[in-house]
Amino acid sequence: MPKAFAASRSDIERIYRAIRRIRRVEEVTAEIYPSDKIKSPVHLAIGQELVSVGVCDALRPDDVAGGSYRSHAVFLAKGGDLNAMMAEMYGKDTGCCRGKGGSMHIGDAAVGVAGSSAVVATQIPMLAGFALALKREGKGRVAVVFLGDGATEEGCFYETLNFAALAKLPLLLVCENNGYAIHEPIAKRRARPDGLCAVAEAIGVPARKITDGNTFAVRDAAAAAIARIREGGGPEFIEVQVYRWREHVGPNEDFDQDYRCRSEAEPWMAGDEVARLAALIDPATRQRIDGEIEAEIAAAVRFAEESPAPAPEELYADVFA
Repeated sequence: MPKAFAASRSDIERIYRAIRRIRRVEEVTAEIYPSDKIKSPVHLAIGQELVSVGVCDALRPDDVAGGSYRSHAVFLAKGGDLNAMMAEMYGKDTGCCRGKGGSMHIGDAAVGVAGSSAVVATQIPMLAGFALALKREGKGRVAVVFLGDGATEEGCFYETLNFAALAKLPLLLVCENNGYAIHEPIAKRRARPDGLCAVAEAIGVPARKITDGNTFAVRDAAAAAIARIREGGGPEFIEVQVYRWREHVGPNEDFDQDYRCRSEAEPWMAGDEVARLAALIDPATRQRIDGEIEAEIAAAVRFAEESPAPAPEELYADVFA
């Protein structure tokens, strides 16, 4: 480990288990998806897992976190139930949203996972609403919103930043900057592609950028920001540079689609954080962790496949207008 991110053996094993588990869930999801057993589009976090793991490791169980359509990693890192998430993707009644939300709309209030939103950037004001409620509650709880670089170009990003700064909301905004809004690179969308933190700071929100792909760097930055937020310091913004390995939506690679090339991805794949952390763990321990993860995922797939579909009358449940 680099000195700045020194961690104990148990820390490394815990973080490795979390990030490896998410990676394998996403890979298995990609394997299942072509069978049409999964009933909704999937946006995979392969290559971006370290952000959710690092941030959520710094949170308390009673804090709240939420994100966009690409939220499998957030859900699992915050403590969401894997069986319930897999069943939700299958559209089953045992899913975390009773099979009605699918991959893009997952949540688990019991562990502080706010329902994810499929409309770009709409999770930002939603989590600000949670932050306002938590501030009024007065128990020192924090809300975290995960967003992509494309979401920073929506008006509600600026409006929410400003309101959060004015109201000193206990809100941490975490930008997973993978460099693309679907297929459009950030250099074609922003006159200053490296200026996301400057935008936040101009509005009055302290910001920090992390570029080295180290989970412990993310965790340490998040822990420091969250500590200040709990003390009443108001919102903070963290930008983490990552790279999306698979297509924007779906299970495949897309380096043949004329908007990016494999050579751009290769440095990120060579520096894969999952493999880096694995190399820091005793082989026997790593084998045990990997085996436990595989068994858990296999059980979750069986649970989803064997669970019942929602009854027809469920069409009329939870309808308020």
